[in-house]
Amino acid sequence: MPIFNQSIRRKIVGIALGLIVLMLVTSILSMVMSSQVGVLLDELTNRYIPAYGDLARANIRSLERAVALRRMVMTRMQSPSDEEAYAARLREFEESDRRIEEEAERARKLINAIIDDPRTPSDNAALARIEARIETSVAELRRDMNENHAKLVKQVDAKQIAEARNTLEHIDAIRDQFNQKIDLIRADMLKQVYASTSQVIGHQHKAIIVSGIVTVLAAVVGFAFALLVSSGITRPVRMLLAGTREVEAGRFDKPITVSTQDEIGELAAAFNRMIEQLRHNERIRETFGRYIDPKVVQGLIDRPEVAVDGQRRVMTIMFCDMSGFTSMSEGMTPRGLVKVMNHYFTVMSGPIRDNRGVIDKYIGDAIMAYWGPPFIEEGEQGRLAGLAAIDMAEQVPALQKQLPDLLGIRAMPALCDLRIGIATGEVLTGSIGSELMMSFTVMGDAVNLASRLEAVNKVYGTRILISQATADAIGSHLELREIDCLAVAGQSAPQAIFEVMGRSGALAAAQASLRKHYAEGLAAYRARRFDEASAALNAALEAVPGDGPSRTLLGRIAQFETDPPDANWDGAWRLEQK
Repeated sequence: MPIFNQSIRRKIVGIALGLIVLMLVTSILSMVMSSQVGVLLDELTNRYIPAYGDLARANIRSLERAVALRRMVMTRMQSPSDEEAYAARLREFEESDRRIEEEAERARKLINAIIDDPRTPSDNAALARIEARIETSVAELRRDMNENHAKLVKQVDAKQIAEARNTLEHIDAIRDQFNQKIDLIRADMLKQVYASTSQVIGHQHKAIIVSGIVTVLAAVVGFAFALLVSSGITRPVRMLLAGTREVEAGRFDKPITVSTQDEIGELAAAFNRMIEQLRHNERIRETFGRYIDPKVVQGLIDRPEVAVDGQRRVMTIMFCDMSGFTSMSEGMTPRGLVKVMNHYFTVMSGPIRDNRGVIDKYIGDAIMAYWGPPFIEEGEQGRLAGLAAIDMAEQVPALQKQLPDLLGIRAMPALCDLRIGIATGEVLTGSIGSELMMSFTVMGDAVNLASRLEAVNKVYGTRILISQATADAIGSHLELREIDCLAVAGQSAPQAIFEVMGRSGALAAAQASLRKHYAEGLAAYRARRFDEASAALNAALEAVPGDGPSRTLLGRIAQFETDPPDANWDGAWRLEQK
């Protein structure tokens, strides 16, 4: 509709003008109806009622005329006759006679004015008959009264008392007849007054009803008009609000329908352009999220200065490698190898992200990940890294069953397994690289230590080895076993390394027995009580046959029998190879 293509200001002004027009129409109709009632009421009060009053006063004037006539006769009949008094009574008589005609004439004029007024619906025929009857009655009264009055004066002057009395009675009879005629005329006039009053009341009721109906219609039409226009304003606003909530929820696939050409329509069009840009940015983010961890992407977006400046933070680093990868990949086609590696990385990356870790990179068949601020709290990073390692190790049996199906073979030539190394320490975080390409990563001794610990698993036959700092951070949240005091390649000072055996309270009886005997054997081994150490380590092997750390220490003890350690040996082992 054209009205919806106007600006909001014009819509609001249009609503106001429409309501004003409806109010004016209602007021005009009310004024017209009130004026009609006013005309009728004016005619009733200024014509009908005064005409009726004039007729009533004509009756009174006739009585006054009769009284004046009697006084005149009585004054004339006095002896001696008082001419001055008689003249005064005569003037009173003539004045009352004139007043009768004046009252009747005023009534006739008012009735004729009612008849001549085209604005009022009166019974003009009935009024014309009343006016004619008034004229006839007054004319007859004047004729009869004039004749009898002259006769009466002569009789009074001649002192004819009996004849004068008879004439006076005849005059009274004429007056009574006149009063009866006037009474009948007044009765008919009263009917016209009642009829006019009924018209006034009827028009008043009609005016009230019409005004009420017009007011209700104006209100309904005004409300409908306002509702129509306001809905044209609020509907796009609600759509815009719904679209905003969709965007707030992260859904950018629902553009808003632009239904108007006002400011809201322009806002909706701008909102759609914004959604398209956000959708584009989200596609970029999703695309890069496949190459860079989404938390890193979001962190760099929220705090770009971190990528530029770099920061030193205490973080927990994990390296995960697939054992047996080299022999397994020798007989694979490139497509099969990619298929296996993608599935392997998908399975192993899930636990890392589920435990709020950040995947830094994939290196061949290895995964590098880290935990730490600002992505998680510093006190949680060791525990979360350990839990991620346990979850990854639990995926190994299912992965071993899935790989033959992926490759379309019955059995793998060699079983794959995991080696995980975790270390905690201060590292440098930031964007590392050249002007052509940068990578947000972590660097430092803790990174090197985690990489070395991953490789050390091959020496001890373990899956998950962690540093002393990581073990201190984990505390009692996971079940740990100290494996050895070791100085890896590139480090001069040895430190204790630990194996993550499971979640807290989840050790089986055999594993608990293994940890107990191994701890006894490790203490005896460091104290050079090699026979006692061998007995404890063999007891550990009885609890869990094939335990790699126990077998490794027993092998060293066997070497010490032929080549004992130096006198200043501190019980630590040093690896010269990476």
